[in-house]
Amino acid sequence: MRAAPTALRSIPGVSKVQWITDRRVALWVDSAAMGAPFQVQVLLARDWNAKPDATFPALYMLDGLRARDDESGWTIETDAASFYADKNVNVILPVGGQSSFYSDWLEPDNGKFYQLETFLMKELPPVLENSLRTTTTRGVIGLSMGGTSAMALTERNPGFFKFAGSFSGILTTTSLGMPQAVQYAMNDAGGFSAAKMWGPPSNPAWAAHDPYVNADKLKGVSLYVSSGSGMTGPYDQPSGIPGVSTNYAGMGLEILSRLTSQSFATKLNKLGIPAQINYRPSGTHSWPYWQFEMHQAWPQVANALGVEANAPACSVGGAIAAVANANPWLGGCVTGEYGVAGGVAQDYRNGRIFFSSGTGAQVVAGMIGGAYQAAGGPAGQLGLPTTSESPAPDGRGRFNHFQNGSIYWTPQTGAHPVWGAIRDEWVRQGWERGPLGYPVADEVNTPGKPGAVQGFEVGAMYYSPTTGTNAVQGLIMGKYGQLGYENSWLGFPKTSEIGVKDGGRFNRFEGGNIYWSPLSGAWSIKNGPIFDAWGSQNYENGRLGFPVGDEFPINGGVQQNFQFGNITLIGGRAEIH
Repeated sequence: MRAAPTALRSIPGVSKVQWITDRRVALWVDSAAMGAPFQVQVLLARDWNAKPDATFPALYMLDGLRARDDESGWTIETDAASFYADKNVNVILPVGGQSSFYSDWLEPDNGKFYQLETFLMKELPPVLENSLRTTTTRGVIGLSMGGTSAMALTERNPGFFKFAGSFSGILTTTSLGMPQAVQYAMNDAGGFSAAKMWGPPSNPAWAAHDPYVNADKLKGVSLYVSSGSGMTGPYDQPSGIPGVSTNYAGMGLEILSRLTSQSFATKLNKLGIPAQINYRPSGTHSWPYWQFEMHQAWPQVANALGVEANAPACSVGGAIAAVANANPWLGGCVTGEYGVAGGVAQDYRNGRIFFSSGTGAQVVAGMIGGAYQAAGGPAGQLGLPTTSESPAPDGRGRFNHFQNGSIYWTPQTGAHPVWGAIRDEWVRQGWERGPLGYPVADEVNTPGKPGAVQGFEVGAMYYSPTTGTNAVQGLIMGKYGQLGYENSWLGFPKTSEIGVKDGGRFNRFEGGNIYWSPLSGAWSIKNGPIFDAWGSQNYENGRLGFPVGDEFPINGGVQQNFQFGNITLIGGRAEIH
């Protein structure tokens, strides 16, 4: 019942790993500097699956001032996941860091004590290099706050990045009025104080993080700088005033970006440092323009990182071609066919197709694809897919069946594999339309005792070699957990839930039972004299009714109360009252 091993299910220095798709993974990387894990998502390189021994350059992509804690703006607001699907770089997306400027702060503020320069430059790289097949060839792109940071981090860490790109960045932080503008923006985005970040404007930390002041340290780096003009562009809604869009804040910020970018570019020119400078004739401070620049910058990024700008041609044929043609949402192929355990696979922009003569050609994609990758893919416990992704009969979820199990997904529960004895019993009870509903967690080994457990929407399924596979659910599950699950005196369940009179239910366990009814609640009763005495009265059907409490100590013994009486155990002798 042990879960299949995979190199990216447990990573040194990472407290949690979550596969989002087969080529997008979220890592909660431990940070000693910040005293807590920090989430980083990685879009894995095109050939990650096809060439398992290959390593890939890294492209860091930094977010803006209003960075969210759940997902990078690059994957929320742009087509980054699809765009980089045929690029041979690992795209590194720090998640969070609102108003941080990706720097090491002097003091904590508003519940945050950012040390993001230390994290990104020192704590994160060993994880990427040791566990995600990432090389030390790196580039960085940022928008707005992230553009400022892309240049500042490159200057402050010589040799770390070979490419640095700023899209609408504020590229001077110490010129007249700029500290005040930074303070206003940080307060507006999260209520942060710039003084907590770098101290008062007279503090040397301000100049130390100013891209303009330190521009001479960019020699030898491939540079890309862009900004709009603030005027209404192709992605803006006109306001009715010529040249002015309805995005008034975005207009002002882009004008500021243009002015500071021009100053920065002028200094680079005086220093003899080449850079690709793009002053767009229109455009405001908003995501559609940064997506455009991401596409435009790619050939230069690819050249700097030493990868091909255009993906090699790939062909589709045989049974895989028929399935690809029937599922145009997969997008075009990004690799040729390559061997996997038991068959072949081919990667597409939005998923994979697997084929063997015994299983046919099947599509695995999305979060189900992520769960499949986490479970070891074709070489793991599930084996090859035997169906493509299909809607579940209840209309709420989706699933793929595999040679040795299934993966089920809903928007509420995510995607989780079900296999072995637990799956067999779940199937017997009615799949997702049975009493447990959908899986909400992967199967794990039970701590302290040989066995396994998997969480479902309405309880859990337990397996042990001695008791088999049984479900515990609802308020009985609540009582079981209160007492310590399988490590308590109850041990593993010996039955799934059984119905009794008045709508009541119970489970048998190795050391006793838990009974529940609408009127009495859920209570445990140990195997032994009290249980035997209760049984002599025909259990819940007799004159005592259901238990209304757990066993508790009294003078000289213990007592258990029932709906219509109690049983005491004193000196080994049970008495019914």
